[in-house]
Amino acid sequence: MGRAFEVRKNAMAKTAAAKTKVNSKYGKEIYVVAKNGGADPETNLSLRRLIDKAKKDQVPAHVIDKAIEKAAGGAGEDYTPARYEGYGPGNSMIIVDCLTDNMNRTIKDVRLPFTKTGSNLGSPGCVAHMFDHFAILGFAGDDDESVLEALMMADVDVTDVEVEEGQVSVFAPHTEYFKAKTALTEAFDGITFDVDEITWVPQTHVEIEDPEAIETFEKLINMLEDVDDVQNVYHNAIVKK
Repeated sequence: MGRAFEVRKNAMAKTAAAKTKVNSKYGKEIYVVAKNGGADPETNLSLRRLIDKAKKDQVPAHVIDKAIEKAAGGAGEDYTPARYEGYGPGNSMIIVDCLTDNMNRTIKDVRLPFTKTGSNLGSPGCVAHMFDHFAILGFAGDDDESVLEALMMADVDVTDVEVEEGQVSVFAPHTEYFKAKTALTEAFDGITFDVDEITWVPQTHVEIEDPEAIETFEKLINMLEDVDDVQNVYHNAIVKK
């Protein structure tokens, strides 16, 4: 079907402060998922996915264990998901996902980067309709037909299967993540997933080429990712340097 896409990947933390931020984000999300769905990853599939992702990003075991133990004990904060949407330089569209225990603080902290960069924080839903909420699974291979057949045999509501430069990418609605991953794991022995994401994928992209606009855009994204309550930032910009 040929869907252009860009999967956002977190850069490996190169400073102690950045690593602490990554660990904190995972710890908070693991705590929430374990508290809401149970602390056993064998029965809480969302928790299992998150633990696997945290390990790939080199989050220490003690951070994961502490978050699960905290959730199992029933103590701790009550975090609420919050999503903010807006427009950045070059007509870019941005989605900001947060976990917060204080909505008033979070909206102020998220609005500040938009204000300081001359960008606009919009109303709920203003840009999300221009993104698809996908599960994306990527692995080495060149046979999209056998992959599609395996998914269809398992009754997975697959959206697209692409092959590019020896990499197979499977797109499915985010609600089909576990079904799709199970089907692929059972159909292909020893499969290793290079991409294993539930993410927002833009339907269209905008290219930012002006050096000043690039600088402003990168400042906006960096400021948003530095906000304590922000878990993930998604956008549709392709920066042309």
